[in-house]
Amino acid sequence: MTILLVAHGTRHPAGARTADLLAERVADRLGRTVRVAYADVRGPRVAEALEHLPGPVTLVPAFLASGYHVRVDVPAQVERTGRHRDVLAAGALGADPALLPALADRLAEAGVREGDAVVLAAAGSSDPAARAESHAMARRLGRLLRRPVPVAWAATARPSVAREVARLRAAGARRVAVATWLLAPGLFADRLRAAGADAVAAPLGAHPSVVAALADRVLSAEGALREAG
Repeated sequence: MTILLVAHGTRHPAGARTADLLAERVADRLGRTVRVAYADVRGPRVAEALEHLPGPVTLVPAFLASGYHVRVDVPAQVERTGRHRDVLAAGALGADPALLPALADRLAEAGVREGDAVVLAAAGSSDPAARAESHAMARRLGRLLRRPVPVAWAATARPSVAREVARLRAAGARRVAVATWLLAPGLFADRLRAAGADAVAAPLGAHPSVVAALADRVLSAEGALREAG
C-alpha cells in the first residue's frame, strides 16, 4: 500500500521541507513509497494527491491533535474523491508518550535549565477534545521534568503564549521556557519566538521519535485491517 502523509500546510518553506523530510524518513523506515499532501494552505491537497496515487492508500495524519482537520476536513476531502473504500485512515499522533523524547531533546537544544518554568505551546483549537490532548501531553511532560507545565496557545484558544509567559514571570519565575508542541516551522512557531520567553524550543520536526510514531500509526492501521478481514 502507498502511504499518504497529510500535514496541515504552511506558506513557510521550512514547513514544507519538514513534511518532505518526515515522508522521506518514514519511507526509509518502512521501505515503502510515501507521498505528501496538505489539509490546507498549500498543495497538493488530499484530493489532488489521491488522483495520482494507485490504491490502496494508507493515509496518516501528521497532526499532534485530532481536531477539525483530522476528524472532519481530511475525511471529507477523501469522500469527495469517491475513493474512500481504498483509502485506509491511520490515527493522528495526538498525546503519544512516545513523543516525549522529541519534546525533551528540543528543550535541551534550546538551552533550557533545571529551574526554568516551562509552558507547553500548542497550535490551538476550538475542539475541546483536541485541546484535551495538548493538556494530556503537558501533564506527561510535567512528570518527566518534575515540575508543573501549563498549556498556552498560538491561536484560537486562551491563554496566549505571551500571556502565559507573563503570568509565570509575575508568579516569580526567573526564566521561562517554551516547549513547542508543533511539528513544523510556520506562522505559529514564529509567534512563539515573539512571546517573550527566555528559551523557545524548535518544533519537533523529523525527530526520530516522530518518525517512529508515524510509522507505528501506519502499521497499526494496516494490521487492524488485516485482522478485521
